Amino acid sequence: MKSDYQILIVDDDESIRRMLAAVLEREGYPTVTAKDGEEGLAVFRSASPDIVLMDIRMPGLSGIEAMSAMLQHRPGAAVILMTAYADLDTAVRAIKNGVFDFVIKPFDLAEIGLLVNRAYQIREMRREIGLLQHELSETYRLDRFITNDPAMRQLCHSIERIAQRNASVVIHGESGVGKELLAASLHYNSPRAARPFVKVNCGAIPEGLLESEFFGHEKGSFTGALARRTGRFEHADGGTLFLDEIGELPLALQVKLLRVIQDREFERVGGDKTLRVDVRLVAATNRNLEEMVAAGTFRQDLYYRLNVVNLSIPPLRQRPSDIPLLAAHFLRKFTAEHGREIDGFDDHALAILQRYTWPGNVRELSNAVERAVVMSSGQRIFAEDLPLPIVEACRLTPTAPRPPKQLKELVRNFESEIIAQALERNQGNRSRTASELGISRRALLYKLHELDLDAGECADSVASCE
Repeated sequence: MKSDYQILIVDDDESIRRMLAAVLEREGYPTVTAKDGEEGLAVFRSASPDIVLMDIRMPGLSGIEAMSAMLQHRPGAAVILMTAYADLDTAVRAIKNGVFDFVIKPFDLAEIGLLVNRAYQIREMRREIGLLQHELSETYRLDRFITNDPAMRQLCHSIERIAQRNASVVIHGESGVGKELLAASLHYNSPRAARPFVKVNCGAIPEGLLESEFFGHEKGSFTGALARRTGRFEHADGGTLFLDEIGELPLALQVKLLRVIQDREFERVGGDKTLRVDVRLVAATNRNLEEMVAAGTFRQDLYYRLNVVNLSIPPLRQRPSDIPLLAAHFLRKFTAEHGREIDGFDDHALAILQRYTWPGNVRELSNAVERAVVMSSGQRIFAEDLPLPIVEACRLTPTAPRPPKQLKELVRNFESEIIAQALERNQGNRSRTASELGISRRALLYKLHELDLDAGECADSVASCE
């Protein structure tokens, strides 16, 4: 809100100070004023205004000198200088030293309003970017990783140390396991966190466009290049470039990527100007790069340049203790997104989630829980809410061992098996079977009836014996 942004007006002409204060306060900005550079500097230090409107020519400390001291004290302040035509060259030079803008006297009040509003909007944008960066840093805090798995906990400890360095990193893991999340965590826990985190999926971009995607191009460098384009390396300057599916990169581009890693410089496609960048590279793959090097499909020198640090994420099936934790996390996320009130998972549904092997890893689990949230009609997730292929796959897998049976059930099962085998040996003849078992024929008939062996015939036989 404008009322959160205080404006300092510095001018030796009292009428100008009063006029500007009245105009800006009508716009909703609170203002403070000062009659010269020294007083303006003192007010700036005590009141910490966000925007400064200041005349260049004042007795004592000039506007240029006061501005330099202000920006040294707080570089983020937006200083707008008011100048006469005679001081125009001075004002232009001041822009190189950090002044936000300048306005020429005699000025139009509407022009002043536009400049102040632009300064306000830019500061609001920077504030929102700062909040977003803070939220991202909080999101990717390593102590917020959802895991109980010892290997994943060890991986988080490794990331804490690796994030502080500039070494290139290769992340291995199956599809859907969370390689991009790990790369983002490396960036947002590093000194580069305030700079861009730029992603490139090497397998999703046509080969003919990859070079332009990486390095940009000049206007007219090829058919369809209607304007200059900035590449991902330039966008990532000062930050981190994440190369997903690095194993899909063509050999021709691998050579050019190697040069950028070695020299930190490149040219746009169709350009002759060498550009220098400071970029940390994090690559990810679900392929075995060592095997690709041996097969000649991935350059050995590039592999060694990228693979300074190697991180491996275990698949979800190897960390079953994480499944209920992740499922509960996704349930909270998707119930909020879809406006549902669901308390949790039915025991059978949760058992299916824990029993399934998750070939698509965390991504597949996320999709399954979202589908269940959408399909659920109650306050719990049941098996029928889960994707049918997951439920069917669990039906086909062997069941877990049942708990021990009680003695009575074990004895009943044993008797049934012994009597059935004796009947089979005696071709169903009850008299010979009873004789073999050492019991009367009548006792055998009752056992057959009790154990539900050939029940219909036995019932008739028992009735005839009564």
